[in-house]
Amino acid sequence: MTATLSLTSVLRESALRHPDKVGVVDGDNRVTYAELWQRSLRYAAALRELCPGPRPTVALLAPNTVEFPTTYYGALAAGCVVVPVHLLFTAPEMAHVLRDSGADLLVCHHALAAVGAAASAEAGVPLVTVGGAPSGGDAGIPADGAADGSTPVPSLDQLADTTTPLPVAETTAPEDPAVVLYTSGTTGEPKGAVLTHLNLVMNATISAFDANEVRHADVVLGCLPLFHTFGQTVSMNACFRAGGTLVLLARFHPDTAIDLMLREDVDVFHGVPTMYVALLAAASRHDRLPALRLCVSGGAALPVPVLEGFSTTFDAQIYEGYGLSETSPVATASQPRFGTRAGTVGHAIWGVEVEIAELEDPERIRLLGEGELGEIVVRGHNVFAGYLNRPQATEQVVVDGWFRTGDLGTKDADGFVRVVDRKGDVVIRGGYNIYPREVEDVLARHPSVRQVAVIGLPDPVYGEEVCAVVVAEEGGEPVTEETLVSWSRPLLGKHKYPRHVRFVDELPLGPSHKVLKRELRRRLAAEPGAEAG
Repeated sequence: MTATLSLTSVLRESALRHPDKVGVVDGDNRVTYAELWQRSLRYAAALRELCPGPRPTVALLAPNTVEFPTTYYGALAAGCVVVPVHLLFTAPEMAHVLRDSGADLLVCHHALAAVGAAASAEAGVPLVTVGGAPSGGDAGIPADGAADGSTPVPSLDQLADTTTPLPVAETTAPEDPAVVLYTSGTTGEPKGAVLTHLNLVMNATISAFDANEVRHADVVLGCLPLFHTFGQTVSMNACFRAGGTLVLLARFHPDTAIDLMLREDVDVFHGVPTMYVALLAAASRHDRLPALRLCVSGGAALPVPVLEGFSTTFDAQIYEGYGLSETSPVATASQPRFGTRAGTVGHAIWGVEVEIAELEDPERIRLLGEGELGEIVVRGHNVFAGYLNRPQATEQVVVDGWFRTGDLGTKDADGFVRVVDRKGDVVIRGGYNIYPREVEDVLARHPSVRQVAVIGLPDPVYGEEVCAVVVAEEGGEPVTEETLVSWSRPLLGKHKYPRHVRFVDELPLGPSHKVLKRELRRRLAAEPGAEAG
């Protein structure tokens, strides 16, 4: 007999155990677990009619509204493979995802139907909308769901209302694909990382009960985009696995987030470093701050000064974690049982091994000793099944059973993992490797610096020169390029301190709120006279 396992168990079991508890808060809409599961089963029945073939692929384009989890779990219950689509992709980028994934259908939230219709038309993929007309000005389409005011687009909600819900979810095996997450395309066209039911059930379970110790009474702020791996697994799936309440916020703004956390008694916050920076800056504008029991940071390295400032201001400990789309995503976490260590991302999660390997041999894994710098490699139940239809790309990153992350790091004698930088972000000045995070941590301590990203700019003498791109602190003392260069010089090695400082109003962020250093390099390299010397 073949073993069965489905990610839908995460929602189904909470609906059985806590049917009357509110599972999702979306504005004024409060949805119990029983209602959420029944709605998902109705969506599942409608999707089976729309996609009758075996293991169809359903792309999902939706913001952080209740329609995301209901469609996500509904598609999984129907036996479909779910492809969440980045909201900030252009229509041609979305069309690439639809074509590359072999999507049989695009389920698009009403608010995004204009770009969804353009993408589906370009890719030749059928489109249905979900959700009612939004109250804000994001729709750009008539209330009937037509993208151009002519032929109405079918509504999944209407189909679900006239369909008998599935009695149970379709049968799936542990190694069956559940979700395909498309990478952000930092090195070319986005690739689809195939995650299995086993990958995602294990990661949600361990995130909830082993790494982060989520509680049934927790109220979690869902401000990370649910189409992204961090928000999807750590916020949504882990919260549902524990039977907590997920309070959705469709668009992150620090003041809105603080007000919402206070109103809904949120005690768990998950965010990327830029969110913690924004919340810390906004704290002084509020008479009262939320009482946060658990804060988790991931997606990028959290500057130590931000960690310290947030912990003091909000009286809350931040637990850093580390992972990638290809690792479901959590690979390491700062776990209460092991304690925390500033500047690290904790220990490998239960059942997963995280080590440091030599960089020189791409075809073989040679593990390094404690404290040695190399590439972070991962193996365990969280490692993906491979890149969709790209066996050669998969072979390049899965070597000797280990997943090569492309991140540089170290592991100390106590098992704490430290992420130094992405291989592609290292600045090579005159033959010396300079790791931007080290420079960023120093500059972030200057009282007039709110955010900083360090990149390399082309230089005719040294090959690359260190450049700090800075967002100045609002209301702080004025700061100049000369001031920051002089201030940092005695704090960093002679080859490390920045020779150039550029001031910007804001740093470019990707869909998951991570700083896009490749975009900074492109912008600054295009400036007149950008090359040093």
